Amino acid sequence: MADMKNILRVTGPNDYAGFLGAPVLHPLVAVIHYDEVSPIRSSLNRYGVYGLFIQKNFPRNLTYGMKMFDAPDGSIIAVEPGQIGGKEDDGEKIFISGWVLMFSPELIHGTDLEPRMKDYHFFSYFATETLRMEASEWGRITQLLTQLRHELQENEDSPALRTVILGYIRLILEYCNRIYLRQISADDKASSDILKRFHGLLREYYLSGLQIDLGVPSVQYCASQLAYSPRYLGDVIHRATGGTAIGYIHSFVIEQGKNLLMNGHNINETAHLLGFDFPHHFTRLFKKVTGLTPSQFMKM
Repeated sequence: MADMKNILRVTGPNDYAGFLGAPVLHPLVAVIHYDEVSPIRSSLNRYGVYGLFIQKNFPRNLTYGMKMFDAPDGSIIAVEPGQIGGKEDDGEKIFISGWVLMFSPELIHGTDLEPRMKDYHFFSYFATETLRMEASEWGRITQLLTQLRHELQENEDSPALRTVILGYIRLILEYCNRIYLRQISADDKASSDILKRFHGLLREYYLSGLQIDLGVPSVQYCASQLAYSPRYLGDVIHRATGGTAIGYIHSFVIEQGKNLLMNGHNINETAHLLGFDFPHHFTRLFKKVTGLTPSQFMKM
């Protein structure tokens, strides 16, 4: 990760607009047409805003969190407050075609959109899973951005304007969500492959004895090893199994526990070998998954 002094702090949407030399249109929203400000310098950003980068082309070797990747052209990268992403400024100017929409959490605070944001899982998409647009979607979304920018250019800030702004943002986010859901649906085979990798990762975790030092595997750990976000992995596992990722982990762990118990290990030994800090944690999870305590299971 780059030194903190090389990171552009995008506390508000106009911090990024100012960096690019784009006009400031509203205190809480920025709509930037890259074609009009290119060539631009790249930047590695710490975001305090929500952002959608809707581009025909992206710089290579982008950073997202702690990883680097190349985003496919004609796609969308979504960021949310607290994330770091982009490409550190190396002094070179690059041409980018597309748009960026940024808006402050303050804009949606207290509105019906604020609680809805947690349902837009694409903001937690891992780098390899950008939103891939079809040509028609590119046209519709860029048309909405063009219209939104006209509203910002032609009207003073007011409660009425903010209502209009939120309407455009909601619609754009719903288009993004439709792309997200389509990709999940279209990737059924990929979901199956991810499930197999997930299961294999759990097997290898226990075969290699990682649980002794690291404890019972978490969704966050597994997602990181598979190069996905926890939310995306959770969505894939839910589609493939109907259950949750943590539920899958727990079922796997308890199956290992059954084998250990049936091979002569007592409850304390089994809990330790599975990576539990305390035997009663194992007993509680065992009963939650099977409906029986380990003692009841061994008497069957």
